Amino acid sequence: MLEGINPLLTGELLLHLDRMGHSDAVVVADAHFPAWALGARVIDLPGTTTPEVVAAIRSVLPLDDAPGIDLMTSADGSVLDVQRELMAAAGTTERTTRFVERFAYYDVAKAAYVMVRTGETRKYGNALLRKGVVGHASA
Repeated sequence: MLEGINPLLTGELLLHLDRMGHSDAVVVADAHFPAWALGARVIDLPGTTTPEVVAAIRSVLPLDDAPGIDLMTSADGSVLDVQRELMAAAGTTERTTRFVERFAYYDVAKAAYVMVRTGETRKYGNALLRKGVVGHASA
């Protein structure tokens, strides 16, 4: 454990977040997401929700210029409660968030540097965050 570091940020996760470069992506995935089929690096955090993991990651990782976050578009196109929670945790709004169709989202997620699979059971509870430049405020 480290002081001042959210306890959800395991040593393994911090290592990968640190190794990420500008514009590299981390996917925070719900329990339904095919993380192991899509990602080369997957960290399992069972017992967590995607909004709480996004908030923890955002405590150490700045977002890239908007849209610094992608969410998977729901089946009917509505913005779901879990997605509102994800935007709040990331510090974004609907205007600064990109919504991506489900299968296109899988394609975007394949290129992520690391995926974190949570215990989130709500549908469409996935977020892709792009790392900004550390030490510089995003526009």
